[in-house]
Amino acid sequence: MQIQQLSIFVENKSGRLAEITELIGKAGVDIRAISVADTSDFGILRLIVDKPKEAVEVLRAAHLTVSLTSVIAIGVDDRPGEFAKVLRLLADGGIGVEYMYAFLSRDQGRAYVILRVSESERAMELLREAGVTLLTAEEIAGM
Repeated sequence: MQIQQLSIFVENKSGRLAEITELIGKAGVDIRAISVADTSDFGILRLIVDKPKEAVEVLRAAHLTVSLTSVIAIGVDDRPGEFAKVLRLLADGGIGVEYMYAFLSRDQGRAYVILRVSESERAMELLREAGVTLLTAEEIAGM
């Protein structure tokens, strides 16, 4: 199961992230995971939210450049080496990881990661076969 991630082009200036998250919050959209990659002039803000379509609408109405990207969300046991097993599985399957970021939930003993990979369908097949938990958008929204 793939989920939708928002990717937002952001000027690297003080207060810009606050403005964007305020817009999202005022629209009643809940942020579940967040990542920022930046340079000296701009950044890419990546978000997993409970209502991606609503978030896109409000951000575009504010003249922000935003796109939806399909990513994979997984849950693994929060123990040393468990995530390494997932990465080894993908590497052995010839699947490249473009980027990733982790997020928190109230579920003790589990770690959650968002992955953008080169071959999503094949990656999900390998992960399912290995017993790795793939999360749905609904599950993430409920965390």
